Amino acid sequence: MTSTAITPPTGPSPTPGGDAHDLSEFGYDQQLHRSLGKFASFAAGFSFVSILTTIFQLFGLGFGFGGPAFFWTWPIVYAGQFLVALCFAEIAARYPLSGAIYQWSRRMGGEVIGWFGGWFMMIAQIVTASAAAIALQVVLPSVWSGFQVIGDDPTLTSTSGAANAVLLGSILLIVVTSINCVGISWISRINNIGVTCELVGVTAVVLALFTHARRGPDVVFDTGIPGQQPGYIWAFIVSGLMAAYVMVGFGSAGELAEETRNPRRVAPRTIRLALTVSAIGGGLMLLGALMAAPTLDEQLAAGGLPYVLDSVLGGFWGKVLLCDVAVAIFICTLAIQTACSRLMFSMARDGRLPFSKTLSHVNERTGTPIAPAILIGVACVGILLVNVGNSAIFATLASVCIILIYLAYLAVTAPMLYRRLQGWPKGPATVDNEGNKLFSLGRFGIVVNLLAVVYGALMVVNLSWPRAEVFDPTGEMPFLRWAGPICIAATILVGIACFPRGRQHPKPVTSPV
Repeated sequence: MTSTAITPPTGPSPTPGGDAHDLSEFGYDQQLHRSLGKFASFAAGFSFVSILTTIFQLFGLGFGFGGPAFFWTWPIVYAGQFLVALCFAEIAARYPLSGAIYQWSRRMGGEVIGWFGGWFMMIAQIVTASAAAIALQVVLPSVWSGFQVIGDDPTLTSTSGAANAVLLGSILLIVVTSINCVGISWISRINNIGVTCELVGVTAVVLALFTHARRGPDVVFDTGIPGQQPGYIWAFIVSGLMAAYVMVGFGSAGELAEETRNPRRVAPRTIRLALTVSAIGGGLMLLGALMAAPTLDEQLAAGGLPYVLDSVLGGFWGKVLLCDVAVAIFICTLAIQTACSRLMFSMARDGRLPFSKTLSHVNERTGTPIAPAILIGVACVGILLVNVGNSAIFATLASVCIILIYLAYLAVTAPMLYRRLQGWPKGPATVDNEGNKLFSLGRFGIVVNLLAVVYGALMVVNLSWPRAEVFDPTGEMPFLRWAGPICIAATILVGIACFPRGRQHPKPVTSPV
């Protein structure tokens, strides 16, 4: 199949005809219901990151490798991801389209890069949704023993715990799939309520931790047990995986652009805001946990944030917080599946997937692409079943999917840098439908974009490096340490096999303004 050529940058400019008319200039009809406002757009990105869920799960990972000083990996990763967010914000203002990563990478790098950018992101989101759903097992049995339906051992790595995790996760996926089928208005209402609960929960956690501090903020300069850190820099680099796992998904506001009012103005703001609010809230949680922890030893590495909160809040309030974490897990799963369904719809609308006609069909009453939501839900449940046989393999898959997300981000930022060196963006300053100038990095664009690409490449290497302590901590399956390179290669090979040869051509690429 011959790729559609990318023409010099002259693309569509926003017009006073409204968002639907703006969309039509890209060659698409307004099929999805456009009803999301500023907070709902912010909530899409914030709930994907879901610091209450991810820090609750991963605090022990970072501390176990880097000690209290692992805290500094948080602002470092935030700085790198904010460079990426700035690039996303600039292109989101110019291409307010569903399936953002696919659409952006396609318009920057052509059909092949665009397809693989979408492919990487789609696979990563399906696995990430499964990983988020399975986190209910960490929370619900601790709230009430009745949630442990299968067996009596709630530990995620035990036979009964793994099976029960699949049960709870499958129920959650059925619920979020149903919500995704009934329309964006329901998704928005539920997500807004959930994000509000999560923001309240994060505030409560931070206040509880700081009011029960046992040591000062200088704890963040402690590298761990004295005499055991001759090569601390390497331990510090590994501990940064925790922050790298958490701070992804902030671009979801771009995925829902065709359902957002005035997305050219709203999406760039909410992409940056979702990441920044997550970084501030998460940083305060990490600092508070280190200051309030009963001990700074192996027990903290094993117990993580739940261990700290149990010592601070006690039984009743600890369970109240766990309920809030369960809400965060719910909206996180919902947000990931919603973003993935819009990505799949966008690729199918361009004829880039098998059964594209079915996957691109939008229900007229709900304004929702139902088939992608159902397919993603089924795929997620199928991936959950891996956890029954071996939770280590599932954990490895969940880790590898983060690498795919960073690769998908690079599929946008790297071609974007190439286009920028050719003079993008060109032409007169453009405005949104309310007359506001589009977000632009201006003369800082090349520097910011270059740093974003370098950061992304370094993170891909760091995330996929074959470390036994990350991918095979028990030492029982040595091949798992190579899971990163193996899964990347497998995803690329399967992607090559699935690449749409002979299917209909997508809409012609119009270049960015």
